[in-house]
Amino acid sequence: MQMKRIDRIQYVDVGFSGAPCSVQGFTTRHEGVSRPPYNSLNLGMNTQDQQPTVEGNRSLLTRAFGINQEALVAPRQVHGCDILVINEPNEDYSHFLSVEGDAVITNQPNVMIGVCVADCVPIVLCDPEKKVVAVVHAGWKGTAAGLVAKTVAGMKSEFGCNPANVQAAIGPCIQKCCYEVDEPVRKAFLHGGIEWDVCAELKSPGSWQLDLTIANRELLVLAGVSADSIQVSDQCVCCHSEQFFSYRRDKDDSGRQMGFIMLKA
Repeated sequence: MQMKRIDRIQYVDVGFSGAPCSVQGFTTRHEGVSRPPYNSLNLGMNTQDQQPTVEGNRSLLTRAFGINQEALVAPRQVHGCDILVINEPNEDYSHFLSVEGDAVITNQPNVMIGVCVADCVPIVLCDPEKKVVAVVHAGWKGTAAGLVAKTVAGMKSEFGCNPANVQAAIGPCIQKCCYEVDEPVRKAFLHGGIEWDVCAELKSPGSWQLDLTIANRELLVLAGVSADSIQVSDQCVCCHSEQFFSYRRDKDDSGRQMGFIMLKA
């Protein structure tokens, strides 16, 4: 992964090997039109920023990559396990904005799919053989429920993807250094079958430092994705206020960055 700029958009680019993708990466907070405290490229509709301003930021993002804003699919995220599958062309994809879901899979070209995050893990997936892409929003609830593994399984069941051919990138998120969780989170992970000791470190009685990046990487490997095909960002959004939004750091004053991917026509 490396920082790139296209038009006014500064983003962390993901270079999937041989992938039929024209766009894939993770935005930063720079070069948008939102005013403080959401300055400046806030892409989250579920913030207290003005909606026309957020729409303006989304338009900047889509125009930078040569598509209309109506071709951006970013569903209403609810920290659940519903996966939106888009398997046919639409004249206007904006109606998907009201659909609840925390992951999107598609085989349609020139459709940008995205998830908004402030601390949670954004994950982009691509199968270059079947020309299928996906994006996942994984907070602790989605991680404990194995959402990214379910998304890989969905790519297989819906489009015949072989998990061994899937490439993955885990984007900037809150890292272990800033993410302290309690017993209910530990129980949810244990119930979901994730090895707690692999991704968490005891800080004090009843309190752990949780590494969502490691947890989701393990889920991808268990789902059949090759470890060599998984890119991982080590950037902590909570530590880097100059570059990223973080809800844990800024609470309701936080905007949202986006993980996104789009197939070539």
